[in-house]
Amino acid sequence: MTAPSSEVIAQLTPTGVLRAGINMSNFLLVVDKTASGDPIGPSPSLAGEIAKALGVDLKLVPYETPSLVAGAAGNNEWDIGNIGAEPQRAKVMNFTAAYVEIEATYLVPPESSIQSVDEVDQPGNNISVSKGSAYGLWLENNIKKANLKPVEGGDAAFNAFVNDNMDALASLRPRLVTEAEMMPGSRILEGQFAAVQQAVGVNLGNDAAYAWLKSFVEDAKASGMIAGFIDTHGVQGKLSVAPAA
Repeated sequence: MTAPSSEVIAQLTPTGVLRAGINMSNFLLVVDKTASGDPIGPSPSLAGEIAKALGVDLKLVPYETPSLVAGAAGNNEWDIGNIGAEPQRAKVMNFTAAYVEIEATYLVPPESSIQSVDEVDQPGNNISVSKGSAYGLWLENNIKKANLKPVEGGDAAFNAFVNDNMDALASLRPRLVTEAEMMPGSRILEGQFAAVQQAVGVNLGNDAAYAWLKSFVEDAKASGMIAGFIDTHGVQGKLSVAPAA
């Protein structure tokens, strides 16, 4: 790992600690909480290693959704924000390359004739998705023919899919496995429409910090650090180490 310069430390720790914005809604990246309520999982573990490399204490700043993390960019609430890297969010913060990837696909109801991911984006099809999620933002950019129906929150998106008789529910494959059990006969489509790439974000204008973080993430992937987080937190087969940039 490359040692951070004094400029990098100053940009990432203006309050003397590293404040890490953590998305609490991703159950693969935050798998539990401590007795005091701090998040536990690959995302906070990575933030901890960044703080250690900077030689400062870590302060975890939890947010209910990734949209709230992105919405706080530039507001002096966090120094790094660990969320999915999407073009809409890249307008307000800089992202490293991904450190992990999560497959995103669809759940279809029992009576559905849809057999493949490619068949979902067709006229007349209604797709439920969690509003502001990384995969939801990807669909906003890429769905051309179907009707995308963003709903606030993952549970609400599933409920809308069921109650409104929608044609597909878009989500992360590990979450869909659980949701499929709540709708007997439903099917998770093979393949993926996107791989949600979880990255480390930094506020715009902190160029030295951004360059150092990009290098840190690449080293963390190559050294086995990220793979170690995946094993430690029991999310093997659900998260995968992202390829080198």
